[in-house]
Amino acid sequence: MGGSGSKSKGFWPFSGSGSADDPIKDGNEQSIAKVRSFPSATPFVLTRKSSMYFDEDGDLAHEFYEETIVTKNGRKKAKLKRIQKNLTPQGIQKLEIPSIHVDFPVVLCEA
Repeated sequence: MGGSGSKSKGFWPFSGSGSADDPIKDGNEQSIAKVRSFPSATPFVLTRKSSMYFDEDGDLAHEFYEETIVTKNGRKKAKLKRIQKNLTPQGIQKLEIPSIHVDFPVVLCEA
C-alpha cells in the first residue's frame, strides 16, 4: 500500500540539502524539518488516486468479470473472464482523515 518515496534529491521540500550552511545536528537533538523549496508544502496527504473503475453501465468496482460458457468435450462449463477494456478510472478522491506523507522525516512516536 502506498508508493515509494521521491527518488530525486531536492524534490520533496522536507529532504535535507546537505549544504554547508545547514547547522550540525547532534544524535540526541531532533529538529522539525524546514520547508526549502515549496513554502505552501505540508507533510499531510489530503488526496489519493482511487483504485476503482467505472464500466460502460456506470457501475463502480475494483474489478469487472463477465461470465462466459465454454463447451469442452460436450460439457458446458461457466468461466469468469476479466474485463479490462472500456473502463474509466474514478480519479482523485479527497481523504476524510489526512495522513502523513511517506517522506516526512520526523519520528512521531518512539516506543
